[in-house]
Amino acid sequence: MSEKDLYSILGVSHTASQDEIKKAYRALARKLHPDVNKAPNAATEFGKVQEAYDVLSDEKKRRYYDQFGVAPGSAASEAGSAGSQGPWGAGGGMGGGGGRGSNVRVEGLDLDPEEIGSMFESFFGRGGNDPFARGPFPGGRAGTRAGSQAGHRTARAVEPLEHELFVSFMTAALGGKEDVRIVVDDKPRTIEVNIPAGVREGQQLRVRKGAGERDVVITVKVGEHPTFRRGEGNDLLVDLALNFGEAALGATVPVPTLDGAVELTVPPATSSASKLRLRGKGIKPASGNAGDLYVVIKIIAPKPATLSAAEVATLRAIGAKQGDVRQ
Repeated sequence: MSEKDLYSILGVSHTASQDEIKKAYRALARKLHPDVNKAPNAATEFGKVQEAYDVLSDEKKRRYYDQFGVAPGSAASEAGSAGSQGPWGAGGGMGGGGGRGSNVRVEGLDLDPEEIGSMFESFFGRGGNDPFARGPFPGGRAGTRAGSQAGHRTARAVEPLEHELFVSFMTAALGGKEDVRIVVDDKPRTIEVNIPAGVREGQQLRVRKGAGERDVVITVKVGEHPTFRRGEGNDLLVDLALNFGEAALGATVPVPTLDGAVELTVPPATSSASKLRLRGKGIKPASGNAGDLYVVIKIIAPKPATLSAAEVATLRAIGAKQGDVRQ
């Protein structure tokens, strides 16, 4: 997440309403989206705008950001959370972070469970000198305690890391690769994540052994697109504006698709809100059937001030002839 103030990125005040935030985002998206802006830094700037909108459009994330000054899930917020859990972590557990961390912090020391075990071994030795192997319950509670600690260390070693990844709408639709920066035991690490075509908002991807011996579970966040919307399955939706003449008499007009613009034949007497389907022009997953592209018709009426008296009379005559369409 950019260090710049998220409100400044969208150009709104800290008291902006959700409608103001959404309006600012859409204006910037139309201006900076890589599909329409060919500047070398357009993708980077659009990514910042999308990340800012992702936080500020979510009430819970926005409250967190307003309180702590960082976005939830960012490296800075995770570091801050780890430092605020106290010496034994959240809930009194020996890992911190509800089981997500692997270190124990005691009086400024940063130790992992293996180091604690080594300290006990150096103080008391192994076997009969192990304070957990002796005591008033030979072969009973003490042995069980030592065994449970070893099992706990093994279980924590394979616990996956979790991370959120923002991808653009086009990356989600077409697929691609993204570099993800994660922090493992306070050390930054970059892994490559394969994004399958058709991935959806909230879908989780698992990178096997992405962090040494640990898997990384990636939760995908998908940005909006100024033209396309996601439909059911692998289908896409796109709006198409028509004037009165095109809708009434029919026309051949260009329509954007993931593969580029194609010519669409609009039949006569096409009504607003009707859908025309382009088969196979939706999302094409690596396996399974391709989706369709649905073109949603929006008829744009002319402004009366732009019409001559004769044209107004003609439209009135056409309306009278057509009759009441609300019946």
